[in-house]
Amino acid sequence: IRRYSLWGGAKRIRYADIHQLTRLPLSEAGGRGRIWGSGDLVHWWNLDAGRMRKEVALLIDVGKRFIPSITPDDPDTVERILRDHIG
Repeated sequence: IRRYSLWGGAKRIRYADIHQLTRLPLSEAGGRGRIWGSGDLVHWWNLDAGRMRKEVALLIDVGKRFIPSITPDDPDTVERILRDHIG
């Protein structure tokens, strides 16, 4: 996940570490206005200045406190690729 940490560092997640993948419609209260970080101490959003124009997020549960939450430009393709790898 590009631009995941405060200093712009990436986060790598092994397919085997993904417990669950959830598709989430974005809303003002549900992530759309969050450019980076966490507002609820559950979801961690990578830096995405274009998130306000997007409609869908993917939540990647890896069994840890924070759930990596991403808003890819093509969520359908990213979701398909992840689901193909995680079964």
